Amino acid sequence: MAVVTLGSDKADAAADRAARVGACLERARKGETAALSGVVRELNPLLWHVARAQGLTAEESADVVQTTWLELLRRLHDIRSPRALTSWLITATRREAWRVRDLSRRQAPDGVAKLESAPDPGPGPGEQLLSDERDRALWRHFQRLPERCRMLLRIVAHVARPDYAAVAKALGMPIGSIGPTRGRCLAKLREMLLDDPGWSA
Repeated sequence: MAVVTLGSDKADAAADRAARVGACLERARKGETAALSGVVRELNPLLWHVARAQGLTAEESADVVQTTWLELLRRLHDIRSPRALTSWLITATRREAWRVRDLSRRQAPDGVAKLESAPDPGPGPGEQLLSDERDRALWRHFQRLPERCRMLLRIVAHVARPDYAAVAKALGMPIGSIGPTRGRCLAKLREMLLDDPGWSA
């Protein structure tokens, strides 16, 4: 009975989000462009992580998402429904991310990656060393996860209540498999970390 209720809650949340996005979309199409702030509030975290999943920096991802929102303003009357809007935004974000990534690889000078990964001064040397070691261990094992796990965890880890329909569209997987897949991915990551003496220490 609890499983049915949980599924119902997710469906209700998705329906509520679609209704909110739909209402904002209609108001914007009628000329109230400020109504798009509601759409941004609902979908911006998802789009940001779609961009990040393409290997962009935080700054590049922010630029990509901003470009996507500007493109939406230009194409606003081409969008027919809230479901179409979410799909269009995900596709537009991914394509812009690919463009920026390819451009960045051609233009980036030597050493940029090292400069971007340099630690921000703040914690003491000992504390920073421990933090860096744990971070390296975490990301080393994270990179060992299957690609689908990495993409899914990037999205859901930073969104309090992810839109499972939008996540499913972004990753090309059934809605019903997102929760179980996330659980298996986290369990696998936890298992690898616990088996790592450096992490346990």
